[in-house]
Amino acid sequence: MEWLNYHHLRYFWTVAREGSLRKASEKLHVSQPSMSAQIQALQQSLGENLFRRNGRSLALTEMGRMVYGYADEIFSLGEELLNTVKGHPANRLIKFNVGIADSVPKLVAKEILKPAFFHEPPVHVICHEGKVEDLLAQLAALRLDIVLADEPASTSLKFKSFNHLLGACGVTFCATSSLARKLRRGFPKSLDGAPALLPTQNTSLRRSLEKWFQTIGVRPHIIGEFEDAALMTVVAADGLGIMPMAAVVKKELSRYKLEIIGTTEKCTDQFYAISSERRLTHPAVVLITESAQRKMFK
Repeated sequence: MEWLNYHHLRYFWTVAREGSLRKASEKLHVSQPSMSAQIQALQQSLGENLFRRNGRSLALTEMGRMVYGYADEIFSLGEELLNTVKGHPANRLIKFNVGIADSVPKLVAKEILKPAFFHEPPVHVICHEGKVEDLLAQLAALRLDIVLADEPASTSLKFKSFNHLLGACGVTFCATSSLARKLRRGFPKSLDGAPALLPTQNTSLRRSLEKWFQTIGVRPHIIGEFEDAALMTVVAADGLGIMPMAAVVKKELSRYKLEIIGTTEKCTDQFYAISSERRLTHPAVVLITESAQRKMFK
């Protein structure tokens, strides 16, 4: 039977957390050559490289990210065990690692995740943002419990993933007060030639918008395209153009000093929870998916 050397694993875990051998060696009071040698021994025992060089720093490989996830759980449980034995029982939080694609509006993500903050027992929500491809790689490495995206995962992925439709909603167009007042009358024809801030062409919302624009014979003047919906909102708040937003969160527009121009149900925005398992089991994942399907997008 093979045995895992937990000393080697702790050195690896500390280097991954601190981001460098120097910082980790200072924290553990172990020389850098000694720590490097023991991490090499761990890699040899696992038969995998856990780090790769990124300039002068170290970056985790895909296998390294997966091993780090397990190590994090192992040492967290170890700390809990010591606290319990010493008479200081810990109220163990359920960790919920969620990836949020850049193209998902932050207001929508907030509404989807909100039930998790009221879960009993308490849930520790950890949000990771980025490109959906990078987040799905972390999902495959078991670093994430779920990925929130505005389109389903591709069937061409090298690992199994399962798409859970949370719901769909119409699209609301908004802008600052003066621009909204000007375009509100005659909507949606008034959007023809209007300065527009839109999601990039590789998103499902953009494809849905283009199809709708063509159907109604409207061609907005596109002045900016954004992968990050949050940045698009900030630019719109400066009065530079109109922007589309999921109608399900239009009540939140006032916080950005934006007003509604009009809403259409003939153009839709969809949202998915992508998991690495067909049957959802994580309590926070089950809670937010059921809440979204039954209440938010009812």
